[in-house]
Amino acid sequence: MTYKEEFINFMIEADVLKFGDFTLKSGRKSPFFMNAGAYVTGSQLTRLGEYYAKAIHECYGDDFDVLFGPAYKGIPLAVVTAMAYFKLYNKEIKYCSDRKEAKDHGADKGGLLGASLQDGDKVVMIEDVTTSGKSMEETVPKVRNAANVEIVGLMVSLNRLEVGLGGKVSALDEIKDRYGFETNAIVTMKDVVDYLYNREIDGRVIINDELKSSIDEYYEKYGVRS
Repeated sequence: MTYKEEFINFMIEADVLKFGDFTLKSGRKSPFFMNAGAYVTGSQLTRLGEYYAKAIHECYGDDFDVLFGPAYKGIPLAVVTAMAYFKLYNKEIKYCSDRKEAKDHGADKGGLLGASLQDGDKVVMIEDVTTSGKSMEETVPKVRNAANVEIVGLMVSLNRLEVGLGGKVSALDEIKDRYGFETNAIVTMKDVVDYLYNREIDGRVIINDELKSSIDEYYEKYGVRS
């Protein structure tokens, strides 16, 4: 079993990836929903960091210095992935995050949390899921204004493979086109559907014919045209 297949199983086990009827922040009615906030235990966070580390290593290698996780959900993601990177690849990676409100006192005052960004740092951004790409509008300028850094790329856990704000390409592709760095995901929804369709996990089929039909309809409406 590949780490991608393990990760899909993990999302189901942790009840992070759900299927049903959901209204997204964008207003879209979706037959699936991912809530990374449902990773709450030590073992879950340990595994999550390892999956992110494996995907980042596969896509970006070792030539970077900092993992940047936008507040709030990106903070624990950056922390657990930096720990996992050291465990798996014996590579020291720093973590950094932004504050929603800048701290105006103490030795660590300012708008960032964790490691200070330095000129020449190579940064990998890390997020849970990107539906519209809106969060990058705030985050990328903060990172680039903090120091003369190179953003190597962005890693999210799930690429929903639906059109972003521009209505033509995926949110991840919009980010790539707009900001000029690579974007990747541990898995895509195509990976998820291909793996789970008619597959029994713990005695139940997660994606049956009826749900598959609903997902296909959703992608007819909002999916990226390849």
